[in-house]
Amino acid sequence: MRLGVLDIGSNTGHLLVVDAHDGAAPLPAYSYKQPLRLAEHLDEDGAVSATGIDALTRFTAEALVVAEEKGCEELLSFATSAVRDAVNSDAVLAHVRERTGVDIAVLSGEDEARLTFLAVRRWFGWSAGRLAVFDIGGGSLEIAAGGDERPDVAWSLPLGAARLARAHFDGAQDESGLRAIRKQIRTEIARDAGNLLRAGTPHRAAATSKTFRSLARICGAAPSGEGALVPRALPLAELRAWIPKLVAMSGEELAELPGVSPSRTHQIVPGALVAEACMDIFDLTALEVCPWALREGVILERIDRFSVASVDADHPAVAAQPTQ
Repeated sequence: MRLGVLDIGSNTGHLLVVDAHDGAAPLPAYSYKQPLRLAEHLDEDGAVSATGIDALTRFTAEALVVAEEKGCEELLSFATSAVRDAVNSDAVLAHVRERTGVDIAVLSGEDEARLTFLAVRRWFGWSAGRLAVFDIGGGSLEIAAGGDERPDVAWSLPLGAARLARAHFDGAQDESGLRAIRKQIRTEIARDAGNLLRAGTPHRAAATSKTFRSLARICGAAPSGEGALVPRALPLAELRAWIPKLVAMSGEELAELPGVSPSRTHQIVPGALVAEACMDIFDLTALEVCPWALREGVILERIDRFSVASVDADHPAVAAQPTQ
C-alpha cells in the first residue's frame, strides 16, 4: 500500500510518501515539504493569521497534487500544536477543506505523544525495556513512557522551540532573562514529572524531532548522510558545555553549525534549554536519537488497523474464537 502522510506541524508542512506493508518497516518513497512556521503566524489573540491560513491552504493543495502524482492510495492528514492551540482552528480547517477537499484531523497532545512513542518503540524494539520518549516540536514538547507499545503515561507541554523563540527570544537575552526562561521551562516539565518517575528510571531514553537531531549533530553525532542506522545520541555533558556558546552566537554563526537549518537558528537556544531540562529533571545522562517520530507512528497505526481488518475478513472464525 502506498500512503501519503500530510503532517502540518508548527514549523513545517511535510508530505511523506511511503510504501507500507504489514510486517515491514515503512519505506520512504518521496518527501515534499515547505516551511509554514504556523507557530509564528499567530496574532495577539492566538489566531492563525490570514498569511498563515493562505500558506497552509496553498501547501495542502500542492501536497494533494504530489500525493496523486506519486500514486498514493490513501492520504493521512493531521495537524499538531499550532493549529490545535489556535483560537480559530475550526475556521482554519474549514477554509482548507473548502479550498482543497482535504480534511485535516487535529491530534491532541496526548495522541501526538502516544503515536510518537509507538514509532520509537517499534524502532528500538522490546529489548529497550521501559522506554521514555521526548519530542520537541515547534509548538510543544511531548513526553511518553512505558513498557509496552502503548505508553503508560503521555502528555504534552507548551514548550516547543518556535513557541519559546517567539515569546522570549525576539531580542537578545541577558543573564537574568535567560535564568527566568530556564526556570519557567523546568517548572513546567517538573510539574508532572512524577507521572514518569514513579515507575523508576527508564531502561532507555530516546529523543525525536529536528530540534534534537540538530542539537545532537552540534554535539558531535554523525551527519544524516551516514544513514538512519548509525547510532546517534545527545549527551547532557556536551550539551551543557555548548549552551553558553550557542547563547553568545549570532544567527549567522548558528547557521554555520552542522545540522542547523538557517530558518531555525532562532529556535536552537530555546530548544537546547528544553532538552537540557528534560535530561536533568529525569536524571538522564544522554538521549538516543531515533529517526522515526510522529509520522511513522501514524503510518504504523494505520498498518495495524488494516492488518486487523484483513485478518477479521479473511479468517472470521479464527478472529472470533474465545480464549480457553
